Amino acid sequence: MITVISIIGVLLAVAVLIVVISVMSGFDEEWRSRILGFNAHLRIEATGRSFAGYESILKTVAADPAVKGVAPFIRGFGIAATEPDNGDKRQSTPFILGVDPQAQASVSVLPSSIKEGQFELGRNGVVVGVEYAAQNNLTVGDRITIYSTSTLAKMDRARDDTNEFAVMPAEFVVRGLFDVGYREYNATIVVVSLRNAALLCNVPEGEVEGLQVMLHDPFQAEAVAARLERALGQGFVTSTWQQDNPDIFGALAVEKNMMFYLLFFIMVVAGFGIISCQITFVVQKTREIGILKSLGATQWQVLWVFLSQSVVVGVVGVGSGLGLGLLAVSYRNEFLEFMRRVTQSNLMPASVYQLYQLPASVEAGDVALICGTAFLTCVLAGLFPAWKASRLQPVEALRHE
Repeated sequence: MITVISIIGVLLAVAVLIVVISVMSGFDEEWRSRILGFNAHLRIEATGRSFAGYESILKTVAADPAVKGVAPFIRGFGIAATEPDNGDKRQSTPFILGVDPQAQASVSVLPSSIKEGQFELGRNGVVVGVEYAAQNNLTVGDRITIYSTSTLAKMDRARDDTNEFAVMPAEFVVRGLFDVGYREYNATIVVVSLRNAALLCNVPEGEVEGLQVMLHDPFQAEAVAARLERALGQGFVTSTWQQDNPDIFGALAVEKNMMFYLLFFIMVVAGFGIISCQITFVVQKTREIGILKSLGATQWQVLWVFLSQSVVVGVVGVGSGLGLGLLAVSYRNEFLEFMRRVTQSNLMPASVYQLYQLPASVEAGDVALICGTAFLTCVLAGLFPAWKASRLQPVEALRHE
């Protein structure tokens, strides 16, 4: 029974570590894939507000062998008023993103993420996120009017002039609803054509604010950015996805390491259970140790007899914990849904975590580290009691027999 309890302690420690570390790795991988799926790996922008002749710059960037795709963009904030066929009008402050519909597919999953309607930006078309549509009671075919913040600022500056003027908002028709899997993007972004974005954001015709660049390997972004800056010369700056999202990915890495160190104390507790188990066995088998030593058993042979029990506990506990942990990871969302029904609460709100399901990624390196350190802890926990047993003298062991 004592051995079984020790095995269960190791099993639970390994299983919990595998589940937690896999979920943390899943968050990191899922957020990276969704953020990088919508956003390019790096951006190239002019030191000024915008630049003309971007076609030649685009060709220079596309010539780099590490570049997978390039597309121009214009961005800004706006004030929108919805005009749904059903329901009341609603106001919002979306983020306006102007793109080239033909080139956008090479740098983003946006064109392939349309859930309703089409990715149609011509004729004052606009596509919005599913969350934004739900919040503002919009469907495909509804109208929406947008003021840009630059236009409002221009009107405000003209209030004291004698030639005060008013600018009518631009009217758009919702052509499609997108879902890129990241709630913040689905709830805040409206996508229009480059031409309409230039009019809204007061960008001169034929100019853009920057270029989005997609790479074959996103982890080469820093090296490619430095190379492109040298190729383009002065007047341009680059920013990578690591620079744009330092808090998210840095926090995930720190949290993952901290969770490993904190939860490893469960393994330490299981190790103390093994020590207690082994000490009990040494006390119970004192007479047998004395008989073995009197028959010629060496210290190493006695040590291995007791140490082998810790090895068995480690092998069985780590193996069972590995199986239980992988099983729990496989059915994590089913268990999450069960807990939601039982507790009648949203245990992982999408508004906080930006995801609709619990992600997980089982990485071989993490599993090897968890199983290896757990097995080593089991062996080290049994080493001291085994060493004490091997040091017993036959006379002392058989004194009271």
